[in-house]
Amino acid sequence: QGYHHPRVSFKVSACRFYEKVRALHQDPEASVDNPLLAFSLIKRLHSDWPNVVYSEEAAENTQAFHAGFKDVEHELPGTEDLDGAAQALMRLQDVYGLSVKGMVNGIFQRAGTSFPPLYSPGRRVSLSADDCFHVGKVAYDTGDYYHSITWLEEAASLFRLSYGSWNPEDRSSLEDALDHLAFSYFMAGNVSHALSLSKEFLQYDPSNRRVARNVAKYKKLLETGTEGCHGPPPQHCPPSHALLGCLSPQPAPEHLPHLSCSYETNGSPYLLLQPAKKEMVQIRPYVALYHDFISDAEAETIKKLAGPWLQRSVVASGEKQQKAEYRISKSAWLKDTADPVVQALEQRIAAVTGLDLQPPYAEYLQVVNYGLGGHYEPHFDHATSRKSPLYRMKSGNRIATVMIYLSAVEAGGSTAFIYANVSVPVVKNAALFWWNLRRNGDGDGDTLHAGCPVLAGDKWVANKWIHEHGQEFRRPCSANPQD
Repeated sequence: QGYHHPRVSFKVSACRFYEKVRALHQDPEASVDNPLLAFSLIKRLHSDWPNVVYSEEAAENTQAFHAGFKDVEHELPGTEDLDGAAQALMRLQDVYGLSVKGMVNGIFQRAGTSFPPLYSPGRRVSLSADDCFHVGKVAYDTGDYYHSITWLEEAASLFRLSYGSWNPEDRSSLEDALDHLAFSYFMAGNVSHALSLSKEFLQYDPSNRRVARNVAKYKKLLETGTEGCHGPPPQHCPPSHALLGCLSPQPAPEHLPHLSCSYETNGSPYLLLQPAKKEMVQIRPYVALYHDFISDAEAETIKKLAGPWLQRSVVASGEKQQKAEYRISKSAWLKDTADPVVQALEQRIAAVTGLDLQPPYAEYLQVVNYGLGGHYEPHFDHATSRKSPLYRMKSGNRIATVMIYLSAVEAGGSTAFIYANVSVPVVKNAALFWWNLRRNGDGDGDTLHAGCPVLAGDKWVANKWIHEHGQEFRRPCSANPQD
């Protein structure tokens, strides 16, 4: 590959890194709403930048450089962030049925279909061979050979095209991709392909004894006819995320005569001069969408108030609360005393729902941010066990949910009600309302819902959970005990 003068190499590496970051921040079309750009930026800041700073070529120049890097290192993405971004790309691949080859080339197209792309960014961004390798390696390290095969195949193809050229940003190589890909195929039961990839590996590194032993092993397995899975059962198919209803087609309005739009005052003086714009989404379960529920200025205020307090969201697990891979978001809680905007919003929610929000009958306003691939798999808002932390409030179960969309997204992010087979897209400044409990106090199983992954954009919502105690005369029991 030839000799590179240390200072020249360092200058090239630093300039390449600087130009990429500068282009990202100066090009208005290069929005990190694009999940590929977001992944590339996280990877660049986590992996490529330290490569430049701590490279051997930079050793003569860098005491001050290292010191400056140390000052900002704690603000840069960590390994958890980078691996989470890789998992988010795989989640988008599964939920929306995206073609990996298309994603690598910046096209968000469903695999094997002639439908238009689900999302068309203003600027197309491609992933590098090293990017693909990292996504595949994250899957490989967790034994997810379905995803490791699809992403490592792309990495190997791209590395083959550029084999022999020098790229200071690559941490991996064609040999790395072939090595991991061969073992992934072996674990998936395709020994013949594992053999062929291992033989290709030896063309580039003939002295590698470990791979040579694997070749002998694969040949013996094929000769004895014992080809098949040799290890933990791999994932042959992607998880059935499509069940979330995130791609459910919506019926035409003329086929839903029982649904309607109306201006509502709900008997509240607060709404006389400006009635709520109500759209009925579903009768069973009862789901309504209130348009223009909040103003742009109010939404921005709530996001700014919550921003400094955002932390990884937790879920109820038995009697505890903990982080979970099935809920990827950050959240913060705001008291109604935090700002007059929050107080006004609480009053508006009370007027529209007709429910009592005074403590302890409702929880604080929860503000949630779903970033790259952010999602929440199917769940109930109400507690399904008396041991749930929700009952510590001594105000009963969650009777109703109000979810306010504080931002718009370019693609994805819908709220999907699984059993009702209805998906509500993100409508900026609108509020989604549904009852979690039936009138007899039982949980409504039809309210099982999911937050579909954000395909492109930055999704912000504010949740208000209202409890059953205090609502006895506002939503009384029915004469029919089955209601």
